[in-house]
Amino acid sequence: MELPVQDSNNCVSPELDRSFTDQELQIIEAVEAQYQHLLSKKRPANPNTYDDDSRPKTRRQLPTSLFASPPLRPFSLSPCQANTKMKFPAMRFGGQILYSRTSMEVEKAAAELLQILEAKKGETCQVPIGLDIEWKPTFKSGALRKTALMQICVDANQCHVMHIIHSGIPPSLQLLLEDTALIKVGVGIGNDAVKVFKDYNVSIKAVEDLSYLAKQKLNGISQKWGLASLTETLVCKELQKPNKIRLGNWEANVLSKDQLQYAATDAFASWHLYQVINNNPFVLFVSIRGFV
Repeated sequence: MELPVQDSNNCVSPELDRSFTDQELQIIEAVEAQYQHLLSKKRPANPNTYDDDSRPKTRRQLPTSLFASPPLRPFSLSPCQANTKMKFPAMRFGGQILYSRTSMEVEKAAAELLQILEAKKGETCQVPIGLDIEWKPTFKSGALRKTALMQICVDANQCHVMHIIHSGIPPSLQLLLEDTALIKVGVGIGNDAVKVFKDYNVSIKAVEDLSYLAKQKLNGISQKWGLASLTETLVCKELQKPNKIRLGNWEANVLSKDQLQYAATDAFASWHLYQVINNNPFVLFVSIRGFV
């Protein structure tokens, strides 16, 4: 096995190959067996059978490469991988939601968050943070309200919900958003960055779109991934989007408990899915139906 190549910051590339452990090999064998079982149910009796386009039906290959980093937790097959009609449990952020709405509160929250992130930088080269924004909907053609809310999640324990329509973006929050060592992850994160720049003249740097990343990592499956579809595919959870909350008033003087939970869960989902995609070498197999 070749030694990992390190950059000038002594950071090891996550794409380098490594040997699999016995546990990982057993998992791969289990997934392959499940795949073959599902495939045998759909394979026609005559191998020369043609489909409606008069093309021979061929079996899709399993991915030929896996990622080097170990899984965050033990991987196990889930019933949702074989049953596409089952109802998934709801994705819900269960940690502490830290809500700030005045300029002083947001500045303090961002400064504390920067300290936490600086400590995380000592453990890894780049630190991913789940980031999302909300704004009050308008039904006037061509009209778009100013960004009202910014949610930041850096782990499963705490999520910050900052009511920037009231506070603006104070210096510490701007430093956080412009720090290129902090990878801001989300679906459509590039569009969110453009909107924040237009609304507040602050650049969100170092963004990673989960939909593009998923397309790369999931064996090039051609699909336009949304946050909800990725959540179902990768972790077998439903990201609920009730219109009463999604289309609610994000510019309210004080947000409701339901609004805070909705906002925090979106940011947490982005952070969590990034961890799954990048750190679980078996994410390629997580949706068996995607390869059948």
